[in-house]
Amino acid sequence: MRTKFAVISAVSLVLFTSCGQRSTSVDTPAKTEKSMPLEYADQFAVDFLDDGCSLITIGSDEYLLVPEGGEVPENSGGAAVIRQPLENIYVAASAAMDLFNGIDGLDSVTMTSTDSRNWTIPDIAEAVESGEIAYIGKYSMPDYEALVETDCGLAIENTMIYHTPETKEKIEQLGIPVLVERSSYESHPLGRMEWIKLYGLLIGKYEEAERFFAEKTAVFNDLPSLDIPEEQRKTAAFFYVGSGGYMNVRKPGDYITKMIELAGGRYIFTADDLNVDDNALSTMNIQIETFYELAKDADILIYNSTIERAPESIDDMVKMCDILGDFKAVKSGDVWCTEQNMFQQTTGEADMMTDLSRIFGGTAEDSLTYLHRLE
Repeated sequence: MRTKFAVISAVSLVLFTSCGQRSTSVDTPAKTEKSMPLEYADQFAVDFLDDGCSLITIGSDEYLLVPEGGEVPENSGGAAVIRQPLENIYVAASAAMDLFNGIDGLDSVTMTSTDSRNWTIPDIAEAVESGEIAYIGKYSMPDYEALVETDCGLAIENTMIYHTPETKEKIEQLGIPVLVERSSYESHPLGRMEWIKLYGLLIGKYEEAERFFAEKTAVFNDLPSLDIPEEQRKTAAFFYVGSGGYMNVRKPGDYITKMIELAGGRYIFTADDLNVDDNALSTMNIQIETFYELAKDADILIYNSTIERAPESIDDMVKMCDILGDFKAVKSGDVWCTEQNMFQQTTGEADMMTDLSRIFGGTAEDSLTYLHRLE
């Protein structure tokens, strides 16, 4: 992606007029001054143009961010035009909300497609419950009148919107640009968090976003070397007990399993073990017997409490599924449980890997952020 947009092509260049000058013609197209530096993210790119505009590329979509007071190009080359200052943003992509919160940007967001009962991040749950951020219905059926009445400046959706393309089209017909974010497609867990730079740029808090990202990643980067031979790494299973008599596990290669590997551990399941299918889901259900065969000797068990109820103790977990009592990690007491906010708190990717590193390194008696030991 970067090679395509490091310099805007000649065809695209002639389509841009100045965003910040009154007397400009298509004969003097905007040029790229520099590109946004990204350490981990590869699902978006930003080129800063010499007229003050920014060209944002996400997949095959382009967006032209026009600064406050700037003129909108007569022909933006097919790019959706986003005007600053951005107010009354509709965030239907729940992963993006915490990134706005991380840079104190919730005041730019006034609408969401997730109601207060389904938020586990206190700041956001309180804002939705109080009405500061209005719940306007499911992402596929939003309250279009609310979007119009609030003069919504931007709708941020995830790729689920492609399942209901008519919704996206309707929002765009109302004159509202729709930005479809792809943070869940990032190959590196910290790439998901690096989208905070894009949201910071949108709401005029780019420097704050850069600083936040640098501070968060520094903690993980300063950990002792994790270059441990695979055969010496502790193995871990990440799972929950399903109500239908099955075990739910993360698919190998999912971002949670990559966190485990980056933190110095080894995910106990392989793709060959699980006969992984090709659907887009990051989890899969397996038979209890299969789970027992593959994971009984795992050094560490991590219980995912974000879907089903969290066990209060190891004994409570074993009551959910009695075969767990035979597991190596249960006998050694190396059983951990996630906190409820782990998945919605996108800003916590580095902290989560730091927690995992401490568990694998045997220093988890220090306070953890997203995990706690089951006794």
